[in-house]
Amino acid sequence: MKVEFSAFPRAFTGNVAMFVGADKQLQATAKAIDTATGGALGRAMEASRFTGAKSKTLTVLGQAGYGRLILLGVGKARELDARTAEALGGLVVAEADSAGLKAVTIVVDPVKGNRLQPAQVAAHIALGAQLRSYRFDKYKTKQKPEQKASLEQVTVVVAGPAEARRAYAHLEPAIDSVFFTRDLVSEPANVLYPAEFARRAKTELTKVGVKVEILGEAEMKKLGMNVLLAVGQGSERESQLLVMTWMNGPKSQKPVALVGKGVCFDTGGISIKPAGGMEDMKWDMAGAGAVTGAMRLLAARKARANVVGICALVENMPDGNAQRPGDVWTSLSGQTVEVINTDAEGRLILCDAMWHVQQKYKPQAMVELSTLTGAIIVALGHERAGLFSNDTRLSNRLRAAGSEIGEKLWRMPLGPKYDKLIDSDIADMKNVGGGREAGSVTAAQFLQRFVQEGVAWAHLDIAGMAWGKGNETTPKGATAFGVRLLDTWIANSYER
Repeated sequence: MKVEFSAFPRAFTGNVAMFVGADKQLQATAKAIDTATGGALGRAMEASRFTGAKSKTLTVLGQAGYGRLILLGVGKARELDARTAEALGGLVVAEADSAGLKAVTIVVDPVKGNRLQPAQVAAHIALGAQLRSYRFDKYKTKQKPEQKASLEQVTVVVAGPAEARRAYAHLEPAIDSVFFTRDLVSEPANVLYPAEFARRAKTELTKVGVKVEILGEAEMKKLGMNVLLAVGQGSERESQLLVMTWMNGPKSQKPVALVGKGVCFDTGGISIKPAGGMEDMKWDMAGAGAVTGAMRLLAARKARANVVGICALVENMPDGNAQRPGDVWTSLSGQTVEVINTDAEGRLILCDAMWHVQQKYKPQAMVELSTLTGAIIVALGHERAGLFSNDTRLSNRLRAAGSEIGEKLWRMPLGPKYDKLIDSDIADMKNVGGGREAGSVTAAQFLQRFVQEGVAWAHLDIAGMAWGKGNETTPKGATAFGVRLLDTWIANSYER
């Protein structure tokens, strides 16, 4: 889909989207069109429940000289922020595709009392439109014309289009990186297995300047990553460790480490999952997808930071060579782990990956993303990801970044009494706590035992956020949650 910025024309034609404020206050373009159509917009609002509330829309049809007239609710002046603008752009795209439109014009009128400049509003509208245009339909061979995306052109009209283009240029690199992550997470497991994930990552990230190293099972065994390898030993697909480095910051700056869980398919292993819904476990690698997408984005925009991304890539399958409940493994750190439940595999692959990146790269901070527990969905639903951290400053900065770009986090507790729940009778620790209580917390406690002294660490449990039913800027399916969050956090924390 093509996006352009344009100055105000003498007159509007075709399909036009325009602003309406709270309490049905028409902005300049809407007022002009309302007058030209004999008050059609006002009558449509009176006949509906549309009030101009934030992120609400109303479509008016059948007016001479126009196709669709789409009223966009911006709410009160202070409510028109970057996230609202992105949502409005996405809503217009969804409406246009639903109606089979090929082109649409979105008019950005100044909203009196709003602190965001029209050019910035226009840029974020364009970003939201592009993000909503994503489709994963490569395996659909019999789509009817009305099922296919139709929108080809979005024109954003704003006073000062050149300024809007410059603002959009700073946002645009996120689009391809988000789409790359959504593609990875959406692929079926027979297509995207550990080696293929690693291959795609190397091909794509090398193009933008990221250094990529791939470790196979022989190399990981030599290093002593026994716990990671144990998870994948029941699969015919070889496990991989993907290491990505982007060193474009000051030489004196210690790197930041990003760690991602990449279970390309999770049956649960010997502790096998129920059949119902197991097909969803293709996206159990969404943490690795987000880390890979974030590394791509950092490089694409030439971030002035030193960052290492590491992804543990495995399949958790239940063949005759699979690990068993009760097995004990020695991790890369030297600590021993008793496996109680083979379906608690994410923390097992992460512990060796986390230790390796700390041991080799000595990061000042380490943030790990994983679809780790169903318990976090019980706690937070699909509104926020769980945040666990040993460092309040890091926690606050991550939460601020998440709020800034609309990927919200909620800090969860850690503590000695929770930690005691993962003590094992025969090893240093076991991979699950006692019973179903505090499942997401005991998973985080397990990971914390592999954080080295002096390293600021955060674990983001994104199980409820990696895949969704769709919203204003994300169609149903993979969300790429974490890509923009990590990029924003690094930009705000290490590049200023």
